[in-house]
Amino acid sequence: VSAFGRRPSVEHGHVGGAPYTPWDLLGDRPGLPEVDVVIHCAGSVTDWGPAEDVWAANVDGTRNVAAAFPGARFVHVSTASVYDPFRPTVMATEDMAPVGRYVNAYGAAKAAAERVLRGAVVLRPHAVYGRGDTTLLPRVLGAVRGGRLLAVGDGRQRVSLTSVDNLVQACLLAAAGPVGHGVFNVTDAEPVVLDDALRSILKERGIDAEPYYLPLGLAEPLAVAAETAFRLLRRARPPRLTRYAAGHLAVERTLDITAARDRLGFHPSATSFTGASGW
Repeated sequence: VSAFGRRPSVEHGHVGGAPYTPWDLLGDRPGLPEVDVVIHCAGSVTDWGPAEDVWAANVDGTRNVAAAFPGARFVHVSTASVYDPFRPTVMATEDMAPVGRYVNAYGAAKAAAERVLRGAVVLRPHAVYGRGDTTLLPRVLGAVRGGRLLAVGDGRQRVSLTSVDNLVQACLLAAAGPVGHGVFNVTDAEPVVLDDALRSILKERGIDAEPYYLPLGLAEPLAVAAETAFRLLRRARPPRLTRYAAGHLAVERTLDITAARDRLGFHPSATSFTGASGW
């Protein structure tokens, strides 16, 4: 097993026992070993920033990895953001994406990355959480203000989440067979109610706060105003509320994982935030 990443170095030069080589996918290609399988997880995971940077990382980067390992089985970690962001995602099946419209460069670029791959296994997780999460959990915790966790909708919307452990299981199944190509939704065993999930996270983290929900009709104008102000001020960091986040959280976002169960042999565990105090 070989590990690659954009970090210049890692502790002891290994990741999980695998030798580590720095590799910026948009830069020079290092010396690469012969491999049987590539699990491609690299990319820009953001709903903010220059569209050209997001596009380069997610499309050109994916194309560069595929070109670097032309004979290997290719497992591509995509995203549920390739589904239509302008309407609820209700137990969506894989044939319902990509679509022709996206609210930001992230969804559009990840959809384009899927299109440039041929003969790959494409995995579509949603809202990945767990140990090592640098995206979802920090954003949830950053929304806590004065004893309130600000969210959008009414809290009763159902969402599919994907634990790191379940995603790893899917990656290994895709890497080893039994199928050589195809698209698969990858989530926890069943959807959960958003309010239940948020309260569980707060409890595990020992945070004394209550979820507080803004109606989408109020949240969207606030998000537009925040994005406009941040662009005018040329802020590199995203506003706490964006149009993508507001629209994504306010309605149901659930995925059908029948294909992964039947064809990959995927047996996911249920959503759990046990141990979140140490994440």
